[in-house]
Amino acid sequence: MPRKKKNADQPIGVGLTVKQMKRKKPINADMMRDIEPLTDNQKSLFEAYAKNQNLVAYGCAGTGKTFITLYSALKEVLDETSPYEKIYIVRSLVATREIGFLPGDHEDKSTLYQIPYKNMVKYMFELPTEADFEMLYGNLKTQGTISFWSTSFIRGTTFDKAIIIVDEYQNLNYHELDSIMTRVGEQSKIMFCGDATQTDLVKQNERNGIVDFMRILRLMPSVDVIEFGVEDIVRSGLVKEYILAKMELNL
Repeated sequence: MPRKKKNADQPIGVGLTVKQMKRKKPINADMMRDIEPLTDNQKSLFEAYAKNQNLVAYGCAGTGKTFITLYSALKEVLDETSPYEKIYIVRSLVATREIGFLPGDHEDKSTLYQIPYKNMVKYMFELPTEADFEMLYGNLKTQGTISFWSTSFIRGTTFDKAIIIVDEYQNLNYHELDSIMTRVGEQSKIMFCGDATQTDLVKQNERNGIVDFMRILRLMPSVDVIEFGVEDIVRSGLVKEYILAKMELNL
């Protein structure tokens, strides 16, 4: 369980740093909870992140892969001494990739999947009221500290001074994964989170593309790969029971 900060009631905007002052509505990182790892692989993920590695965290659902990655990234982005200024969460919004036919820009379309991430961020901060969190989360988004991107919109984009989190990467084909890698700019790093056993890809050549992509990453010294198993599930007993049953049936 997270430990509460002693100064959690300190108002947002007190004791601003130079990096915070660049933002229109600065956020005090001291209001973030202290999150401790609950399993050995969660500890390994925290440690690999602390080494400033690019990361691949894959394995069972409910193991905290995305939560720990986003938490660590947010702490670093809000740290005045780090070079990172933004977090980009990238994923394929729909299995058919027909997101371009929906109305609005990439931010409007990405509202389809933003709710789980908002819930994660809510747990990361110690705030007195729901209204305080809504204001804080709104500031994170409007000032671009956290933004959401679909793979349909990243062509021609370069992510500088950023931490890129590619979530549910198992639903991306090789071309998309390759394209994302070439978007990483100066003073940036990239994190992949997912579970290859839960892919929405139906074509065998697309599934094989993920395998080829992983082979490339394993050859790169700057990338740490951490595999999560059933023993790392922390979401609920039912989730663990369900996944074990699926494994027994080879589904």
